[in-house]
Amino acid sequence: MAEVMVIKDVEALAAEWGIDTSQLDYDSIELPRGEDFGIISDDEDVYQEEQLDSDTGFGNVIVVDNLPVVPLEKFEKLEGVVRKIYSQIGVIKEDGLWMPVDSKTNKTLGYCFIEYNTPQEAELAKEKTNGYRLDKSHFFAVNMFDDFDRFMRVPDEWVAPEIKPYVPGENLQQWLTDEKARDQFVIRAGTDTEVFWNDARHLKPDPVYKRAFWTEGYVQWSPLGTYLATVHRQGAAVWGGAETFNRLMRYAHPQVKLIDFSPGEKYLVTYSSHEPSNPRDANRVIINIFDVRTGKVMRDFKGSADEFAIGGAGGVTGVSWPVFRWGGGKDDKYFAKLGKNMISVYETETFSLIDKKSMKIENVMDFTWSPADPIFALFVPELGGGNQPARVSLVQIPGKQELRQKNLFSVSDCKMYWQSCGEYLAVKVDRYTKTKKSTYTGFELFRIKERDIPIEVLELENKNDKIIAFAWEPKGHRFAVIHGDGPRPDVSFYSMKTAQHSGRVSKLTTLKGKQANALFWSPSGHYVILAGMKGFNGQLEFYNVDELETMATAEHFMATDVEWDPTGRYVATAVTSVHHEMENGFNIWSFNGKLLYRTLKDHFFQASPVTILLIASYQWRPRPPSFLSAEKEEEVAKNLKKYSKKYEAEDQDVSLQLSEQDREKRRLLKSEWEQWVNRWKQMHEEEKLERQKLRDGEASDEEEEYEAKEVEVEEVLDVSEEVVSFEYGQ
Repeated sequence: MAEVMVIKDVEALAAEWGIDTSQLDYDSIELPRGEDFGIISDDEDVYQEEQLDSDTGFGNVIVVDNLPVVPLEKFEKLEGVVRKIYSQIGVIKEDGLWMPVDSKTNKTLGYCFIEYNTPQEAELAKEKTNGYRLDKSHFFAVNMFDDFDRFMRVPDEWVAPEIKPYVPGENLQQWLTDEKARDQFVIRAGTDTEVFWNDARHLKPDPVYKRAFWTEGYVQWSPLGTYLATVHRQGAAVWGGAETFNRLMRYAHPQVKLIDFSPGEKYLVTYSSHEPSNPRDANRVIINIFDVRTGKVMRDFKGSADEFAIGGAGGVTGVSWPVFRWGGGKDDKYFAKLGKNMISVYETETFSLIDKKSMKIENVMDFTWSPADPIFALFVPELGGGNQPARVSLVQIPGKQELRQKNLFSVSDCKMYWQSCGEYLAVKVDRYTKTKKSTYTGFELFRIKERDIPIEVLELENKNDKIIAFAWEPKGHRFAVIHGDGPRPDVSFYSMKTAQHSGRVSKLTTLKGKQANALFWSPSGHYVILAGMKGFNGQLEFYNVDELETMATAEHFMATDVEWDPTGRYVATAVTSVHHEMENGFNIWSFNGKLLYRTLKDHFFQASPVTILLIASYQWRPRPPSFLSAEKEEEVAKNLKKYSKKYEAEDQDVSLQLSEQDREKRRLLKSEWEQWVNRWKQMHEEEKLERQKLRDGEASDEEEEYEAKEVEVEEVLDVSEEVVSFEYGQ
């Protein structure tokens, strides 16, 4: 491995060799696995101790103890048995099995060393065979060879650790107290990670923190905005604060590829996948669940990729991501995993299965937790050629009690959508027609909070319309559907309760022929953006659902991402370089469609090491839920004019300041122009004698000293020939 160099040394060496580093595309550089070629991670110092432990070169060697002690005549038989057991787990290197013999007794010593091709295979061998029963008297004790080296470095005498003085840390919620009530966002562009305030009043982003090579994978906010997580070769780290972004905790997980927070930020899930020596074997998957604050591993899961490949939209090597789905609201009490014919539900008090067993559900295909309550919905397709209907069931945890079930017939596909408060569940059901040659779509709408959980069936006026997008209004009772088969589909809005029909779904309106294929509701509800992504070239329509009217239409050409800020006041649209190479950057809009400012960024994207999992290059920092009660929020809304006077005055001051800045810019431009004109006049005067010489002595430059003469010029415009015939008189 090359000696590690800091970036300034790399730039100095490049300058010495005549290389212009500003022209280098760092994102296009791919390093071999395990090499860094002098490009240091900003977190390299954090993991020095772990690196010392793992750099012995024996990470792929295990020690198997408690083997039978046998004479030389039985040596080959014992060696063959051990090789047969351990070669099933991974590829043992040539001469990679060594069983020492006592030179005095000519008998084995009761242990052996096994060297695999990769450390992951060695770790798997330890996991699967530690405690393995060979016979009544011999139970294997398996350890990593590196563990012995670490144990040998433990001092013989215990020394009390140094007690460091308490240093109070930064208030991790301080960013919420910004006097201007601004929100933060993070972007990734090339090798740089930058955090900004959204200073919409001054029509620009206000820089907070910038760092090159801050992460080797991607960055991700925690769900409540407390932490910013980074991904490195050695593991993950979290950072916090309003402006300093100090490192708060690190989580050792070599070659980590993906991370995921629990909704309440108590736990961090990390994932890695390692290729086996034998290409016929499945990848080796390691998943750790850390306590975010202490960094302690609460539970780990290890196995082949096949064991984690059921359910989900895809991740890497067939593994769905996230593997574990969290339930129970913000308390992080439960998490669950979909398996073959089962759902495994764990509780976080002991990190073990509820009732010490998984729920056996034959042919279960998908499940999704309520965002608010320990309830999940599951889907089971038809069985027995249609003799057993498909079904959607609601199950309550920890009792595993089925609250409601709905049988469905002739089902080809099913998708489940929870409303953000857990009050409603929409099940989109694609059904076969009688001929089985086509499908049509309907919705099953569950009212979760009402007695006996009533269910309504909703079909579109043209039930053969293709459903392009569906989205619930956050914290509300409305939802929107984009539907149709043509290039300009329709958009319909529905309500689960209206003044006339408080107990059943009603259609509010249908917008005909829209250039939209995606829906983005404001986090506060009331407003939605109808966006035309990909083939629609970034068409945007800002729609007021309360008034059922369009507030503005706009375009962000080739836009790939749309993301509302957590307050619903502003929205960002972005063009990332992973999809387009031109016009990379982001625009900030007001909620009603006014373009506030535009920022261009080269190499504007971030992707996880799993190439099919793209993470947004522009991420707003989430806000935790308000501590105000619903009644207090309603009171604030009613008296908004009283609260807004202060901010209106501040906005007016900023507007006047911006106007003054614009006037100052114009004054500067005018002054620069006048200086330029005066400078040329001075040069003109200074060169007067030289021009006189060039005119053969003519002294004056004044126009009135010249005599104007009119000159007539004749010009032939066209010449044509014509044959004229004459008739002589008779």
